[in-house]
Amino acid sequence: MTSPLGHHPRQNHLLAALQPAEFERLAPHLEVVALRLGDVLCESGDLIRHLHFPTTSIISLQYALADGASSEVAGLGNEGVLGLPLFMGGQRTTHRAVVQTGGHGYRVPAAALMEEFNRTGPLFRLLLRHTQALIAQIAQTAACNRHHSLHQQLCRWLLLTLDRLPSNELTMTQELIASMLGVRREGVTEAAGRLQELQLIRYRRGHITVVDRAGLEAQVCECYGVVRKEFTRLLSDTGRTPHSQAHRDH
Repeated sequence: MTSPLGHHPRQNHLLAALQPAEFERLAPHLEVVALRLGDVLCESGDLIRHLHFPTTSIISLQYALADGASSEVAGLGNEGVLGLPLFMGGQRTTHRAVVQTGGHGYRVPAAALMEEFNRTGPLFRLLLRHTQALIAQIAQTAACNRHHSLHQQLCRWLLLTLDRLPSNELTMTQELIASMLGVRREGVTEAAGRLQELQLIRYRRGHITVVDRAGLEAQVCECYGVVRKEFTRLLSDTGRTPHSQAHRDH
């Protein structure tokens, strides 16, 4: 394993939680990769050849319909791994995976990861808990998209994205946000404009700055807190869950 200056696998919370012996077995198979905004890492039905552990990037899991429309069902940042269906008994992906925020990550061949997983040690238990947390996020996203306003959905999406970043700056166009939420761009423009009027965010040319996180949390529905608490509960033994960095439970 060779990593450029400033990059290390343990920037990913799952890899950081591995015991030294586990990490040393995986380390020779870890390859640092640049993940560029908009890169499609896999389509639904693709054979899983590698798993990706994001470090400074965020990956969007999307469900695409036959007419080309799509919407996000979950996001993955440095708290997770792309490729969970592999060790749940499947060999193929169930969603399209698109890089939402450019950065870096580490990929590992599926065979090497499964060899460690089949030892049924700490990695085995950690990945199963991560799977449960991801399922909870997918279920909560479905409920949120059905029952809550676009204004609340945008707040939820912004906060979950912010939790995975080291700053309050997001590089994101309204078109891309609309695609993630599965809504019209005009709706996102209106919702973002309202947040800007409330002085919670600043938006210009594809850059969003969250200037009042507490105010954003006051606007969001309960779905954000549910997802955050579930990840914290299930992955607390990493000591570095994404939500524990940016926000502590009240």
